[in-house]
Amino acid sequence: MKFSSPLIRATLIRRYKRFLADCRLEDGQEVVAHCANTGAMTGLKQEGQGIWLEPNDDPKRKLNYSWKFVELAGGHFAGIDTALANRLVREALDAGRIKELNGYDNIRAEAKYGQNSRIDFLLTSDGRPDTYIEVKSVTLHSAPDRAEFPDTVTARGTKHLGELTEMVAQGHRAVMLYLVQRTDCTRFRLAESLDPAYATAYRKAHAAGVEMLCYACDITPLGINLGTALPVEQI
Repeated sequence: MKFSSPLIRATLIRRYKRFLADCRLEDGQEVVAHCANTGAMTGLKQEGQGIWLEPNDDPKRKLNYSWKFVELAGGHFAGIDTALANRLVREALDAGRIKELNGYDNIRAEAKYGQNSRIDFLLTSDGRPDTYIEVKSVTLHSAPDRAEFPDTVTARGTKHLGELTEMVAQGHRAVMLYLVQRTDCTRFRLAESLDPAYATAYRKAHAAGVEMLCYACDITPLGINLGTALPVEQI
């Protein structure tokens, strides 16, 4: 996935009100960028970090910049825009790049299911169980080369696990897909200590037959794409 405008480098001054970030461009100009991430963003919002912004001149948008990436040690990057996760997965599904989810005739996004919820993707084909896919963007890094989720308490995420479990009970297939938007991680595990309730729901879902998949992202200032599958360490 390439962005509509080339990204530009900046330095983070501060992130505040969850959706806003003050940034300094390389020419010294200070701008406000949109931050499409409501999570804790642990380790990704320190003053002075190198970041990458997407400029835009759309008069319908309140801000002229969107914060996309953070520079990490060793030449690595992290993607902070959680909205990109579903776009990347949709591209990968259309291109048949997620081997565990190939072979379906129809892909629907935001289909209604559960208790007043919408599933990220619903895959259907004649003669096959419907497949419900929930996507989570992962940016937390703790142990060396290990990504973790969640980065804070997520009652909504716990609800999603329960609804996927119910889909399996109804005879459908259900998949939780964790998308690691970091290039410095080669494995994935739940951050059980940060949200014990989510970890409990995860164990129940996994035992009931909900499939847990994890994929990396390939990230450069030129774009972001789905990477390779990563091993999921069970708790």
